[in-house]
Amino acid sequence: MAQATGSGASPAAVLAGRHVVVTRPEAQAGTFCAMLEQAGARVTRFPVIEIRGPGDPSRLRAALQGLAGFDIAVFVSANAVRRVIPEALARGPWPPGLRVAAIGASTARELATQGLPPDIVPEDRFDSEALLEADALRAVAGVRVVIFRGDGGREHLAQTLRSRGAEVIHVEAYRRTLPEVDPRPLGNALGAGTVDAITVTSGEGLQNLVTMLGSTAGDALMHTPLVVGAGRVADRARALGFQGAIVTSEDPTDAAMFQAVVGCVGS
Repeated sequence: MAQATGSGASPAAVLAGRHVVVTRPEAQAGTFCAMLEQAGARVTRFPVIEIRGPGDPSRLRAALQGLAGFDIAVFVSANAVRRVIPEALARGPWPPGLRVAAIGASTARELATQGLPPDIVPEDRFDSEALLEADALRAVAGVRVVIFRGDGGREHLAQTLRSRGAEVIHVEAYRRTLPEVDPRPLGNALGAGTVDAITVTSGEGLQNLVTMLGSTAGDALMHTPLVVGAGRVADRARALGFQGAIVTSEDPTDAAMFQAVVGCVGS
């Protein structure tokens, strides 16, 4: 691993000499990579998830045509917002009685960017459990809810809302697939010990990382420090056999992940 630059490093160069791997999807990595580079890091972009359109676009179209029939629209990710809101607004104004819920800060920011600030956002944690603590989602008997998400995903949100009496459907807004990326350059860097940290924000991304690099990097991958975006991702890493340092960010946002990287390998 790279040697520390010393306690006298300026804040702007707090990551000078560090080599950080960013595994976010390509379209979402720009701001985070820029933050790392501005702090002096050498960044390798190695997307472990590719975002594509839904497997059944007709189901998404049907949901958008019937938006006015719902009371709450839940967006579980910024990707869902990017896939749904432009198409929805191209069809006409957002239904005035349809409240919008965002599962986290980055999703809320993307909604605001698209001109639709959310009505319901968790105050602290950014997960389904935190969203379910919102007052607006406690008494939901008879409330019609549509959840826009990627393929698969956790069922906890929908199941809990149904148990509270809500009518819930979830709609696939996009698919996550394994990117076609040559793993050999990164595998060689890991084997040479020149990677200081790998950043991962989801359990699926972590599994894909192992799938893509396992045969190339082997044991070196399992001993490279990880900076992860949630406690459950850290648990998944340990279950997969990671033995290096695992630093958990407060949340998966760019700012929080940056601070976690600094805490892990900063000077």
